[in-house]
Parts: sequence; C-alpha cells; structure tokens
Amino acid sequence: MKILVLNCGSSSVKYMIYRWGIRRPLASGIVERVGIEGSFIKHQVPGREIYQRSKKCPTHKEAIGLVMETLTSPEVGVIKEISEIEACGHRVVHGGERFAASVRITPEVLETFRELADLAPLHNPPNILGIEAAMEHLPSIPHVAVMDTSFHQTMPPEAYIYAVPYEWYRSYKVRRYGFHGTSHLYVAKRAAVMLSKKPEEVNLITCHIGNGVSFTAIKEGKSFDHSMGFTPLEGLVMGTRSGDLDPAIIGYIAEKEDLTAQQVINILNKKSGILGITGKYVDRRDVHKAMEEGEGQAELAFKIECYRAKKYLGAYLAALGHTDAIVFTAGVGEKGWEMREEICRGVEELGVKIDPERNRQATSRNHEFVISTDSSPVKIFVIPTDEELVFVEDVVGILEGTYGKPDFHYSFEKPEYRNELRDEAYQRELEEQG
Repeated sequence: MKILVLNCGSSSVKYMIYRWGIRRPLASGIVERVGIEGSFIKHQVPGREIYQRSKKCPTHKEAIGLVMETLTSPEVGVIKEISEIEACGHRVVHGGERFAASVRITPEVLETFRELADLAPLHNPPNILGIEAAMEHLPSIPHVAVMDTSFHQTMPPEAYIYAVPYEWYRSYKVRRYGFHGTSHLYVAKRAAVMLSKKPEEVNLITCHIGNGVSFTAIKEGKSFDHSMGFTPLEGLVMGTRSGDLDPAIIGYIAEKEDLTAQQVINILNKKSGILGITGKYVDRRDVHKAMEEGEGQAELAFKIECYRAKKYLGAYLAALGHTDAIVFTAGVGEKGWEMREEICRGVEELGVKIDPERNRQATSRNHEFVISTDSSPVKIFVIPTDEELVFVEDVVGILEGTYGKPDFHYSFEKPEYRNELRDEAYQRELEEQG
C-alpha cells in the first residue's frame, strides 16, 4: 500500500508518500508560497539530489496538483500513476471535543471541521482547503484526518477546565485542548522502547521545542497535562508567541495603543516571544550567535525561554509524582544542546542529572540519544520526532480495522528506527553549514 500524507498550512503544503509493505518513505517535500508570487516545490527522494521547480500555485488545489505531477514525473517521480496512491492522511490541527482519535473523512466530518474553524482560525481553514483539494485530485480513495488535539483528549477535567465561568465551557467549549499531539505521541512510544517498557507503563515529560513549543506530562502512556491551551498561544515562550501572561495586559495595551483585543492577540501570536524580546530574531541559532557577539537582548531572550521551560519541567515532575524520563524533540529540542543543558541545570535534587558531554554529542537529528548520567533517577532522552509516520500508522490502522485495539501496533515500536529522508536532509544541512 502506498499512502500519501499531507500537512497543509496557510501558504504551504508538506507531503510524504510512504510504502507500507516495506516500511519506507519513497519521497517527501513541500510546496511553498501557495497563493503568493513565486511559489515552488522542493522534492526529495532517498539517494537523489533535491529537486526544485517554480510554478504558480494560486490555491491549494494547484499546489496539490503540482505534488501529484512531481510524484509521477518520469524524471524525478516515484510512482507511474496517481492510481498507485491507495489512501491519504491529513493533518488537522483542531478536532475539538468531537474527535478523540483519528477518523475517516466523510462529508459530515468535514462539516464538523468547518464548524470548529473558530477554535483554530490560523490552522483549520488551510487544513480544510487541503482536504478539499486532495479529495478533488483523489476522489476514489479513503481520506483520514489525524488531529493534533486528539492525543490530549485523555487529560482529566482538573487539567483542562479553566477557572472561568463554567458556562463558557458549556456554551463555547472554552477549555485546554493541547497541540503537537502527533509529535508527543511518537516520542512517547519511542521513549517506552528505550526504557524497555510498554507505553502504558511509562510516565514522561515530552518537550517539543521548535518555533512552537509545548510540554506534555504523560501518565501511564496517556496525556495528563499540556502547556498549550485553548489555542497554541498559551504556555512556554516560543519563536513569535508570548506564552503565559497576565490576561489583563490585553485590555491595557489595547487602550494604550488604540488597538482592538484581536489586534493585541495577533501581536502576542506573531510579534512576541523570542522575536518580541530581541526585536529581530526567531531562529535560536541566530540568538546564540548574537549572544556570542555580546547582544544583551539575545541573552535575555535565551534566559527567559529556559527559565519558563524549567518552571514547567518542575511543575510536571510534581504533577506526575514519578517520572521515568524527560524527552527533548523537534528542531531546537533535537539540536539545541545549550537550551537542554540550561533547562536541566539546577534540578538535580528532583532526580534530573544531565551529562554535559553526552548532551553536547547529541547533535544528529536522526538518532536517539541518552543524555542523562548513568546515576540519574530520571532518564533524559533526545528523540527525533516523526509525525508523518504517525499519520501513516493511523491511516493503516483505520483502514485495516485495528486502530485503537489492543493488537494495534505501531511499526516504530522496535529497537531502532531510521528515516532515510530525514537522515539525508540532515547530512545536507551539515554540509551546507560547512
């Protein structure tokens, strides 16, 4: 079975085609600048040079058409006919309370996603556009939605209910939902393998640190608490998002700057976090370079981000009672040894003992590392995330009727797992950096 997975953003379409029978990705890529002048595709196949081509893509329909055209190209493609694709999985950021698991897409399901658009106005609309476009190109195959929020539907009410009028929850579903669910699920499964335990036997704190940042407290293999909330704005300091703050600030700045509340929220989403503190940086590599050159604002941004992360780490250690491991993942979590070291420094009395040498050596984005000392009661892992593989597994599970059953096993639950596409991409990145 060949499965296509799609992750549609407002101006991009990420994709991967996976051959289930041999458990290998055949190709992956991205169409960027959808709806913007200068759109193009970057396409990668194991063992080949990256292929790039410019083509106008005014909507997601043309962008997905370009993906199909590239996948079947005699020169750079990996399939002969579109009919070889037997199923398609889609990322949907917000499934609300309606969906506690991945689901096969029907007209009724798609309509529910439209109704939930208000809960994720930046994410769900492009997700829906991508689904509609893909169903036009691939009308005769099953399409499956994999929700970021579904993994967190196991949180207890004391973790997801806000201390606001309860009627807001009854009437408008105001509650903590949680995000990055496929990433937290994947690394939790891999951590269980590294601990030689069953997933339902482990307590973990999974730390997804990229441009977006979220921590999850996982109890007995299930999401117990999560740093993001009603939207992905709550929680830790991020690339452009503020994370936690006094909500009274919104009204105060709206009055002072003559802005609407929504305009202030847009600033908190797009012009705050690391960017807000430094005034010019989002990429943590730029922040570290600026710190080395003596920029005080860059150092302040680094300290603020790490301090907030340390507070969440301590809170989740307390909430879980017993923690088997802390897991760092996503771009910065996998590569940012400086941040990992700073977050874990000073919490030795809580059983967290990082090995500085192991931590600095853990640089590859396609390998799993233990970076704690041998005597650390709480293990510390670096595990590269692979959300696309979760999409594939969920699609297969739903189509074969094994999804959610005791005998449903993820193919990444084995001692070693390597994604050839990610390995080659990282090697090229190292070469480009000299």
